[in-house]
Amino acid sequence: MRIIFLFLLIANVSIGQDTLETRKSELSINNYVKSVSNLTLDAAFDINKRVTKTAALLDKKVSIAILDALGTIILITRADGVGPHNTEAARRKAYTALSTKTATLTLLRNAEKNPDTKNLNTLPELLLLSGGIPIWYNGNIIGSIGVAGGSSPENDDSIAKSAAITELGITITK
Repeated sequence: MRIIFLFLLIANVSIGQDTLETRKSELSINNYVKSVSNLTLDAAFDINKRVTKTAALLDKKVSIAILDALGTIILITRADGVGPHNTEAARRKAYTALSTKTATLTLLRNAEKNPDTKNLNTLPELLLLSGGIPIWYNGNIIGSIGVAGGSSPENDDSIAKSAAITELGITITK
């Protein structure tokens, strides 16, 4: 009886160690930690400068919000004379573009056509107004921009689209 017990004990311990060794070999830091590319403050300043210049060419003053890939605010600016509501609108547009990975003008138009997505605007942080654009690098979303106060959906959208830094591969399309 003791021999059978000893045999079963040895078999279980051997199997348990094999499972532990197998588990250790299956573990990889890549399964637990992912690197995320993000816009930097320097990039946000450059983007802000480009977007402000585009707005000036259209004789518009706007609020601009730039978020990183996680939705954290990097930079918010408001031109002189722009209504205070535009600052929050710009942030929410940027957040909407980031979280949906879609330009907000496209999202707005698609939502209006599709009854299944029409209520997206009822989610607290989403804002289905034009002027929000995701920002991409090497096929990954690295941030977003929101522009408000350009006096038309088309203006906000076209001003926001000037956020690309194409010479570095930072784009507004995937």
